[in-house]
Amino acid sequence: MGMHLGASGADEDEVVSTINTTPLVDVMLVLLIIFLITIPVVTTSIQLQLPKESIEVRETKPDSIILSVDRDGAMYWYDSKVPDARSLVERLSKVASRSPQPEVQIRGDLDANYESVGKIIYACQRAGITKVAFITEPPARGN
Repeated sequence: MGMHLGASGADEDEVVSTINTTPLVDVMLVLLIIFLITIPVVTTSIQLQLPKESIEVRETKPDSIILSVDRDGAMYWYDSKVPDARSLVERLSKVASRSPQPEVQIRGDLDANYESVGKIIYACQRAGITKVAFITEPPARGN
């Protein structure tokens, strides 16, 4: 048994093409130990009793008022027919004084005249309603 020491006349300044990873592993182990020691100290340094979570509704959302227009131009407050624009303004004025003010949602028939829907919008404006929305049917999926 013997060891090969190389040629006696060989150049001793040969290039080593392998990387020595031992110092890298040593540094990583030291950093890991430091983190394992310091993390529990940071998270549990002071004992506190934190307040419990509670959810409170601060502002109630008003109900929406749904006004509808059929193809003949008749106006409806939910399901009851409104005889004319003047009575609609009176009913909307009573609702407009509430705090918070409800939203008026307009449902118009596809074949209804624009004039009928315009009357409702004008009545909302005269009554002082600030939130007006239109209810439409969403398009079919994929369109």
